[in-house]
Amino acid sequence: MKPFPVLLPLLWLGLPVSALAEAPPLQLAAEHAPHHNPADYLVSEKLDGVRAYWNGHQLISRGGHVFAAPDWFVAGFPATPLDGELWLGRGRFDALSAAVRRLEPVAREWRAICFMVFDLPASTLPFEGRLAALQALFREVNTPYLHLLEQHRVADAAALAARLDKVTAEGGEGLMLRHRRGRYVPGRNQELLKLKHFQDAEATVLAVLPGQGKYAGMMGALLVETPDGRRFKLGTGFSDDERSHPPLPGVVVTYRYRGETTTGLPRFASFWRIRDDMP
Repeated sequence: MKPFPVLLPLLWLGLPVSALAEAPPLQLAAEHAPHHNPADYLVSEKLDGVRAYWNGHQLISRGGHVFAAPDWFVAGFPATPLDGELWLGRGRFDALSAAVRRLEPVAREWRAICFMVFDLPASTLPFEGRLAALQALFREVNTPYLHLLEQHRVADAAALAARLDKVTAEGGEGLMLRHRRGRYVPGRNQELLKLKHFQDAEATVLAVLPGQGKYAGMMGALLVETPDGRRFKLGTGFSDDERSHPPLPGVVVTYRYRGETTTGLPRFASFWRIRDDMP
């Protein structure tokens, strides 16, 4: 078996190692469940982008890395902290991830990117109040690189399911639900929910396992561990290039799955991508 690349995880990911800041206090989504009443929430598309926090001066990743955004890209941004995602469009995550991770930004790449804003993290207002404040703020914004993500009301579970089907059919990833009266609370909580046709979670790579047969000389699977200590092999969802250049031990990956087994392991787990803001 040929040796795998011997690179530090940060360098393998192409992250801006020299640009580190404190990880921002972001609100994180819990899974939507049938007992949640859709009428209590405002709904937006779940973007396939890279989470970013604008602190009034810099764009910072969920993990605390400063994005090397060109000065002209952020020139029209307000001094108010904003929570959102850098976005290139549906189905273009790989190109986006490559662009925003570069130590030296490429102008033609950043000109196609926009910062999609969905919350006002420094505000103590409920979400409907924060949304109104954002709408007022955006009436004063004059830059093509900053957009306010649309929020919609849905009447019931049937309307929510129909919107999810429509977004997914058009190439979207899923939906986000923000409680209309919910406060912005850092960490994972029920004020912010995600809804998709599949579930996803994160795990840390413990080991790269060699392949056999058609995968001889490449990675066969990853041995991974979830945050609560469960270990399992992740062996599907990889391209041949990813099998030839697999994530190294210590890297956090995101996988998709459909429910859990009786022992608590993910069912039909499949590699999706390296977490977009690691380490």
